[in-house]
Amino acid sequence: MRISELSRRSGVPNATIKYYLREGLLPPGRATAATQAEYDETHLRRLRLIRALTGARGLSVASAKHVLDAMTAHRTDLHRLLGIAFGIRPPAAGTPEEGTDPGADPEAAALIDAMGWSVSEHNPARRTIDETLRTLRSLDIEYGWEALLPYAELAERTARHDLDSLEATADPLEKAERAVLLTFLLEPALTALRRLAQENESAARHGGGHPPA
Repeated sequence: MRISELSRRSGVPNATIKYYLREGLLPPGRATAATQAEYDETHLRRLRLIRALTGARGLSVASAKHVLDAMTAHRTDLHRLLGIAFGIRPPAAGTPEEGTDPGADPEAAALIDAMGWSVSEHNPARRTIDETLRTLRSLDIEYGWEALLPYAELAERTARHDLDSLEATADPLEKAERAVLLTFLLEPALTALRRLAQENESAARHGGGHPPA
């Protein structure tokens, strides 16, 4: 397909596609003339993944290129590929990995051990758990990692559902695109579902089954 059709099918303007080509985010097409090239479904999937990374994940173009390069390098290792897509971004070359100190996130480590999970030590979610629990205690709310176990069990079921939904897709980079969209676009909806369920449970317990006025 020509760049105009690639633009139409992807929803990405021509000028933006040319910018991605210059920056190396999008591989060049097959040259058909001095100033013309043909593009295929691989380019279309790549563009959709770029949009997912820069839109859903809010990455800069430079960061998106780093992630895309890592995905391409590990496209035959589906576990690492999905880890990158889900947000466990590898550090830039020559920089130390965050959170690799085994004692850096003790409560997250205890929770992960209790659940029997296999989790990378540089997964940023570990730090989020410890920082959240410290914040709660700073507000005189005693809340340890043990209290998160019921939520962890729900999260495990959610993750299983997430991975099941990727099984129908064969192409590794297409799986990565879907993983990005599922993770970052669905998160607000999952939070909203919790709010709806909380109101429903409150109504059942305290409101005689009626929603609050």
